[in-house]
Amino acid sequence: MHEIITLQLGQRSNYVATHFWNTQESYFTYSDQEASLVDHDIHFRPGIGANGTETFTPRTLIYDLKGGFGSLRKINALYEVQEEQELPKGLWDGNVVVQKQSSIEQNEYLKSLEEGLPAPSLSTEMVRYWSDFNRVYYSPKSIVQLNDFDLNSRLMPFERWDVGEDLFGDLDREHDLLDRDLRPFAEECDQIQGLQVMTAVDDAWGGFAARYIDRIRDDFGKTSIWVWALEDGKNGQREKQLRRAVNVARSIQDVSTQASLYIPVLVPPQKCPSYVDLDQTSQWHTSAMVSVALESMTLPSRLRPLNGERCTLGQMEAALNTNGHQNIARLQYSVIDPETSQTRHESFGRVATRDYRVPATRQDTANTTEGLERDGMGLPIAGISAFDMDLLPEDHESSGSKVRKTHVFGQAESFRGVPEPSGPEKLEEDEGFTRKRRRISGLPMVEKYRTPLLFPLLDSFPRIFNGWSIQPESVAVHTSLSTTALVSNRVKKLRDIVNRTVGLDEREALSNGLGEICEAYEEGWESGSDSDDEDD
Repeated sequence: MHEIITLQLGQRSNYVATHFWNTQESYFTYSDQEASLVDHDIHFRPGIGANGTETFTPRTLIYDLKGGFGSLRKINALYEVQEEQELPKGLWDGNVVVQKQSSIEQNEYLKSLEEGLPAPSLSTEMVRYWSDFNRVYYSPKSIVQLNDFDLNSRLMPFERWDVGEDLFGDLDREHDLLDRDLRPFAEECDQIQGLQVMTAVDDAWGGFAARYIDRIRDDFGKTSIWVWALEDGKNGQREKQLRRAVNVARSIQDVSTQASLYIPVLVPPQKCPSYVDLDQTSQWHTSAMVSVALESMTLPSRLRPLNGERCTLGQMEAALNTNGHQNIARLQYSVIDPETSQTRHESFGRVATRDYRVPATRQDTANTTEGLERDGMGLPIAGISAFDMDLLPEDHESSGSKVRKTHVFGQAESFRGVPEPSGPEKLEEDEGFTRKRRRISGLPMVEKYRTPLLFPLLDSFPRIFNGWSIQPESVAVHTSLSTTALVSNRVKKLRDIVNRTVGLDEREALSNGLGEICEAYEEGWESGSDSDDEDD
């Protein structure tokens, strides 16, 4: 069935994953006349509930610190509530006083869902934890609380990379986490397609993830492992920023070399178009932006055959990692009004190909064709598109700095709800024509996947897209993953920080490892005019 198992490591990842699972739950249909475009068996697993009925819960492992689950209970309505048993009596025959930490109350939104009543609109004040907007029931074995650290503790902050590394080592020696947590899910799969890991990489979760993925790679060999490496985009004190940068450097060196695909994601992105109304202090808001791109880019991997261009995670990797050494990808996307996408699509013509994004200000549309690769006539070459939002953690377009030409090694694009090209544009979309043209021009091939399924804007999703006079129930999305030379720029900056701040005992190994990664994104193109800075 080509199943995918998900690992969620930490608060930031669980916010993103909650949006992801809410979206997956919305694809379910409950009528014999309706058929979902999505194959639910890929991400969901069957089970037996408390009353003997069949259940369908996510194939996921959710790790968080003590106090990080909010009002979410390990035993929920689908499973039997375990009766409290009396404490065993020992030598002490006196009275026993049991002290319990008070549970966190559900908000009105969750109470309404459980009672089957119309749910009130969510607000940033109502969402204190990722579980406050969760619409999905999880299996009890999906919930894994790490009691060694408290969420947001000032006495024992979970920030240093080696703290997470040590925590995994201690837990794995005591419990064998793969056997206890992951293997039961893997043994349920008929033909596992891969694993997707959502994790922060700029704090202790980076070290935890590195050692976890080491173990997974040892046991699962050539299975696809996609890592969504989430980085905090908010500014902080210089000392904290440097510590985060070093944590990211360690994560890139350790995790990217074990992962099939490593996607660095800035939460939130540094620049947003005018149609995005974002509260950057709310993880509910910022994680929603990431979830749109993540869910849309991976959608082809869970489509039913004949309901779109289905492909596996491994097939997408092949389009991106063209020479076997480039597995760090850049994530970009644009949101499109489904009511106007066809009109805008037909009006742009050949030059601004596929630029049918939400109407925006002049500042937003100024870069519509900026950065597009061009042919000998100076026209943008089909297949390399412009996007509104770039989630790569790199300020490569800051004002006052020189912009380098961006070489793309490989690219995969996902179109959901975006109309097929027609007329003159169809000629450029012809597969044979495109391949021949790009081969002659020495440009990378671009794999494209299409599905009519729109991205649903659920009541659990914040109203962050405001580019329409009437708020739609769903939107079209154009998403891209690409391996580009910008990765080299990013890793070089991290290596410079490492050389200045890391102790001598580990500096050389870490710096050399980052240097090897840089070389993989330079060879074969960074010479001649392509490596020169553009004229101001």
